[in-house]
Amino acid sequence: MHYYFITGSSRGIGKALAENALERNATVTGFARNSRIQHSAYDHILMDFSDMDDLYYYEFPKLKDADKIVLINNAGALGQVGPVGQLRDYDIEKLFNINTIASSILSNKFIKAYKDLTIEKIILNVSSGAGRHAIESWAAYCASKAAMDMFSMVTADEQKKYYQYPTHIFSVAPGIVDTQMQDEIREVNENQFKDVERFKNYKANGELASAESVAGKLFQIIDQPEHYNEVLLDVRKL
Repeated sequence: MHYYFITGSSRGIGKALAENALERNATVTGFARNSRIQHSAYDHILMDFSDMDDLYYYEFPKLKDADKIVLINNAGALGQVGPVGQLRDYDIEKLFNINTIASSILSNKFIKAYKDLTIEKIILNVSSGAGRHAIESWAAYCASKAAMDMFSMVTADEQKKYYQYPTHIFSVAPGIVDTQMQDEIREVNENQFKDVERFKNYKANGELASAESVAGKLFQIIDQPEHYNEVLLDVRKL
């Protein structure tokens, strides 16, 4: 049996990943503030990653019949857009909780829970090109995704050195995807984000990838993790 744990499963890439996994007859557990998937093999955990209290008490279940277990840290937020010095303190903390802290804690719990299993285990973190290229007015978002990349690289290196049955670790930039985050970007005032027009053009020119197509690309990694030697990957280069 294949088991998937997917954060941000209520919409966008996370929902597309969950539906794809269910079509493959996997058992899926989704984490989000609300549920939009109805399926006998889908279990939903209501959780808001902007607040860590609920996450601290979560433990991954024992899975005696598993032959593959996958954690996909997909939940993410853009946060407040604007120059540093004009941001709300609480929004910075909330953004790092969602984009970095939650995925780090879940990865830690996942490895701890399944470290002795000899089966295939994968952690796939949905990162961003913004974590690898600076974008003005997105300082917190860029930094939170860069932190996810570095956490992934260190964790992957540790797996080779400290664990007899290592977990595959990847941090993948999905490209520019037609999700609610893109809707939010296009609504930002130009006074807060000088480059907003470029993102409006992405939509107008049909340059946004669909969540379903990106989910399909991510499954290429999940299906054959041994074919990918790098921790940091980009969907557009697969």
